[in-house]
Amino acid sequence: MEFNLLSDIVEYCSKEKKDMAQAMLDYEMRNKHLSREEVYEGLGRILRVMESSVEQGLTEMVISPSGMLNNWAKTVYNAKVETLGASLKKAVARAIAVGEVNACMGKIAAAPTAGSAGIMPAVLVTMMEEHKVSRDRVLEGLLVSSAVGLIFAKNSSFAGSEAGCMGETGSAAAMAAATIVFLMGGSNEQILEAVGFALKASMGLVCDPVGGLVEEPCTTRNAVGVANAFVSSQMALAGIKSLIPADEVIFATKEVGDLMSPRLKESGQGGLANTKTGREIQKKVFKNA
Repeated sequence: MEFNLLSDIVEYCSKEKKDMAQAMLDYEMRNKHLSREEVYEGLGRILRVMESSVEQGLTEMVISPSGMLNNWAKTVYNAKVETLGASLKKAVARAIAVGEVNACMGKIAAAPTAGSAGIMPAVLVTMMEEHKVSRDRVLEGLLVSSAVGLIFAKNSSFAGSEAGCMGETGSAAAMAAATIVFLMGGSNEQILEAVGFALKASMGLVCDPVGGLVEEPCTTRNAVGVANAFVSSQMALAGIKSLIPADEVIFATKEVGDLMSPRLKESGQGGLANTKTGREIQKKVFKNA
């Protein structure tokens, strides 16, 4: 059983009269020789780690060894001024929470990478807490996100060293947008529209970590990635169509990543990492290391 394009998965769903979660369950069972129970047991473990990392970042003192991150998640979560609405504000805080836990060497679920690990947990917890989606349904949503991850990995790259932050937070936002559409009852076609929107919004995003650490600007880009996911899903659910199909957008991310300067792909040599302040932070961090 092989899927090379998102359109292949949609075609399978149409032929077999299944939704995308069921299609990916079939894929996992056949290709990895797992039972349905084993697949869902693995999904449950992933979700528990995601929930734990969100909770830790929002309730414990979380200060990264470099000092760059200092309980930002709680600051956003408890902010009195709201420009996003309570639901999205909390989602943003949850994404930052996971980024801070990651920076402190806590346990996170790479989704799909450590540098983009805050987006999927923030979306899933928000869908459960704010939209009252059941836990079982959220596990199905994880299967849908895996469909996007599978195809993105085949036709582009998750690696910041190959596709910049576009490959990390961009792909995570696309996975999360697809999940939201599914959880809100959208069609397979709308799932693909959301993927296209999220990736187009992330196109060309560089990976320029200050000091080479997955902290600045990585953590706040996770927060923006959550907003991207909710905005992209909203447009798709409203019936707007991406003029460029999702599969073609994925191919475009591969082209853009290949054209991107190596200095802007996880090297810590360009972009924000190479600003005056960025270099000063790097010297300070490693002087104290």
